[in-house]
Amino acid sequence: MRRCRVLVLMHEALVPPASIKGISAKEMAEWKTEYDVVAGLTNLGHDARPLGVSNDLGVLRDAIVDWQPHIHFNLLEEFHGVTLYDTHVVSYLELMQQSYTGCNPRGLMLSHDKALSKKILSYHRIAVPDFAVYPLGRVVKPLRRLKFPLLVKSATEEASLGISQASIVTNDEKLKDRVAFVHEQVKTDALVEEYIEGRELYVGVMGNMRLRTLPVWEMVFTKMADGLARIATAKVKWDHDYQARHGIMTCAAADLPDGVAERLPRLCKRIYRILGLSGYARLDFRLQDDGKVYLLEANPNPNLAYGEDFAESANAAGMGFEELLQRIVNLGLGYRANWKEYY
Repeated sequence: MRRCRVLVLMHEALVPPASIKGISAKEMAEWKTEYDVVAGLTNLGHDARPLGVSNDLGVLRDAIVDWQPHIHFNLLEEFHGVTLYDTHVVSYLELMQQSYTGCNPRGLMLSHDKALSKKILSYHRIAVPDFAVYPLGRVVKPLRRLKFPLLVKSATEEASLGISQASIVTNDEKLKDRVAFVHEQVKTDALVEEYIEGRELYVGVMGNMRLRTLPVWEMVFTKMADGLARIATAKVKWDHDYQARHGIMTCAAADLPDGVAERLPRLCKRIYRILGLSGYARLDFRLQDDGKVYLLEANPNPNLAYGEDFAESANAAGMGFEELLQRIVNLGLGYRANWKEYY
């Protein structure tokens, strides 16, 4: 295995300490992914250095010139506080002729724009919930072509930001109120889509040209009260006390309807290629009782923390955490960006 200088890119507020001695799990939750990745790469024998990036590309350029990393492990999710701008940081790396892990700029742009990705996938006859977009500041008018209940969320934000039980709306008045909430609190366009009742499935995909899917994973709600929607709200994803109280966990999907386990990998690879993804991604689905699956979102560069669903799914496939990191590094080194065709 080649020992590399790996510059690990992350938000400057998430740079982890060198040691976690005396730090509780709750205290390190915010930067656990960053710590796990740096520690894992170091254990593999790489020279891994964290670099905090927030609103100045100069620090990145200085690190490239001074240290000359072999590859950048990209954990950035925003720039200047804007989620969509992480795409431009990766574009900058390509302009600087640098290798990086994870998704390419085009794939990031297409998948981050949830409405655009749904339009593209609908053209290719991939089942997605019927949807509409309310641009920021636009007056909310009823949409007769969409059937209640509807799910209202940000058209661009990730990690379930702004999603709660109140995101499920059942009439025009609630729709108006929730769109206003997204506009005023999340400050993005609002995506409104028909709510699909069913099981929440996740499938990890890895690769550039040759793709590999990981075992189908599922978010289960073992103690959720009647009347609450089984959706991945911000609390469901990030509040450990809430997870314990409602028996929420992710695990290998069991007892799938006939044919689903065989069909999903092929569907995932098709979606991955349609959106031009590379590196690794997690595709989120809803599975109805009749076996029909709807793609909810494609998530390039998903959460890599040890013990989270992507790493756990890889582990179920026989790929330990450090091996997973190494494969992601190898995919980054092997990705044929346009600039590599000329050098």
